[in-house]
Amino acid sequence: MILITGFGPFPGAPFNPTGPLALRLARRRRPTLAETRRVSHVFRTSYAAIAREFPALIARHRPAVILMFGLATRTRHLRIETRARNAVSLLFADADRRKPTARTLAVNGPTAMAARAPYARLLQAARAAGAPTMLSRDAGRYLCNVLFWRALEAAIQRGGPRVVAFVHVPRLRPGLTIADLTRAGEAILLAVLAAARRPH
Repeated sequence: MILITGFGPFPGAPFNPTGPLALRLARRRRPTLAETRRVSHVFRTSYAAIAREFPALIARHRPAVILMFGLATRTRHLRIETRARNAVSLLFADADRRKPTARTLAVNGPTAMAARAPYARLLQAARAAGAPTMLSRDAGRYLCNVLFWRALEAAIQRGGPRVVAFVHVPRLRPGLTIADLTRAGEAILLAVLAAARRPH
């Protein structure tokens, strides 16, 4: 079971390609994916939506893999995030025009949590698909980092997902289409699936 997520628009980004990307990846038909069940979910870009919907998704589907995509408006390449930070910015409003009231996600929690994913393999897969891609140690302090943190919290619970990966994508532009992102996203999807299938 693979949960694939994206986000909707947010202030400064009236179009977010990660929503259509998540939907496309859930519908891809390849022999390698034949024995998987894939569920896509597009979050409204709000703190309340994540708090309400993410725990319900985990409880309902009990995914072995969570593959998340978010939009990084200032980057020109894909960023495979390697850690989530226990930090939230109080400066930026979400799509509901609300701002968080606390600077941390977990009181007395660690300053950061490492992703449960084979970074090097994901990087290689995305680059092989033709997408400029880098590893990143900073998922920001906005909704992407919040979702990433919550997914990593789920992964350390008994029966939690075996592989958790978060990928930031850039805005679409000439030379970078939704088809390009789908090709790279599928390569990453196959890499996380291979990691989840390996004996632990």
